[in-house]
Amino acid sequence: MPRRNMVEAIRDAMDVAMGRDDNVVVFGEDVGYFGGVFRCTQGLQQKYGANRCFDAPISESGIVGAAVGMAAYGLRPCVEIQFADYVYPAYDQIVSEAARLRYRSNGQFTAPMVIRMPTGGGIFGGQTHSQSPEALFTHVCGLKTVVPSNPHDAKGLLIAAIEDDDPVIFLEPKRLYNGPFDGHHDRPVTPWSRHPQGEVPDGHYTLPLGKAAVRRAGTGVTVLAYGTMVYVAEAAAEESGVDAEIIDLRTLLPLDLETIVESVRKTGRCVVVHEATLTSGFGAELAALVQEHCFYHLEAPVMRVTGWDTPYPHAQEWDYFPGPDRVGRTLKAVMEA
Repeated sequence: MPRRNMVEAIRDAMDVAMGRDDNVVVFGEDVGYFGGVFRCTQGLQQKYGANRCFDAPISESGIVGAAVGMAAYGLRPCVEIQFADYVYPAYDQIVSEAARLRYRSNGQFTAPMVIRMPTGGGIFGGQTHSQSPEALFTHVCGLKTVVPSNPHDAKGLLIAAIEDDDPVIFLEPKRLYNGPFDGHHDRPVTPWSRHPQGEVPDGHYTLPLGKAAVRRAGTGVTVLAYGTMVYVAEAAAEESGVDAEIIDLRTLLPLDLETIVESVRKTGRCVVVHEATLTSGFGAELAALVQEHCFYHLEAPVMRVTGWDTPYPHAQEWDYFPGPDRVGRTLKAVMEA
C-alpha cells in the first residue's frame, strides 16, 4: 500500500473526487498555479484545467460566498482558506448562508461544500497563523466539523466530506502535514520517527463522518483528543505509565458519543486534550457530555488540558499548547483522585 504524508493524502483525495465528479471544483488563494501555500493542490490545475482548479482574490468572504452560490446550483466546491486564522471575514457567509441554506429553503437548496483550513500551531507562525478555532464552528447548527490526525483518515474523511450534501469544515493540523511527529516536546520539527508517513490506499474510499477511532486501548482513564493532540496524548501515556485509552474523535460534529460513553463507563475517568484555548473550547462540551452520560461511573472529575487563555504567544509556543509532561501530570492526578 502506498505511503503518503498528509499533504499528499489530501491532494490525492481532491484528485480522486475531481476525477469521479466533474461538478467538484477547487479554488482559493494561490491554490491554482502555485498549488497552495502548503502544496496541497499542487498539480490539480495542470490536470483538470483552470476552470476547475483556480486562484481566487484575497477575499475570504468572497471565496466562501461564491462557494455557497456554486453549491446551491449543483457544483461541489472544495475551497481552501490559506490559514484558519484568515476565516473570520467569511464567518458570516459560513454561519448565515452555508449552514442555514437547507433549513431556510425547507430542503429546496443545499450547500454541498467543503472549507479546508490549516489549523493549529507548531510552525512558529505567530498569532495570525497558529489559531485553533474549531469551537466557533461546532457551535453552529448545520455545519459538520472534521479534524483528521493521520494521512489515511485525511483522505477518507475529505472524500466523504466532498460527497456530503451539507457544508463541512475540514481542519488540517499543519504540524502533521509533512509526517506525524511522535508527540514529544523536545522534537518539535522532527517527523514521527516510527511512521513518518501513513499507508493510504490508492483510488476511492471514504470514512464515515461521526465515527471516532480508539488509537490506544486502556482501562485506567479515557483521553479524548483530535488532530495533533492524539500523538501528544500517546506520548504522555507512554512517559507517565498510565494505562490510558486514547480516542481520536476525528469528527467533532457529528460526534461519536457512543464510543466516548462506552470508554468512560469502562475506565471511570476522562481527560480531554486540545490545543485551542480553555475557556469555551470544545473540551467544555465534551466534559459536559461525559458528565451527563457517565456521572454514576466517574471516579474523578473530568479534566481538561488545553492551550492558554491568551493570544497566541510566539516566543512561548511550545509551552502554550499541551505537551506530554503537562498531559502526563494530569493523567496521574486523575488516577490519584
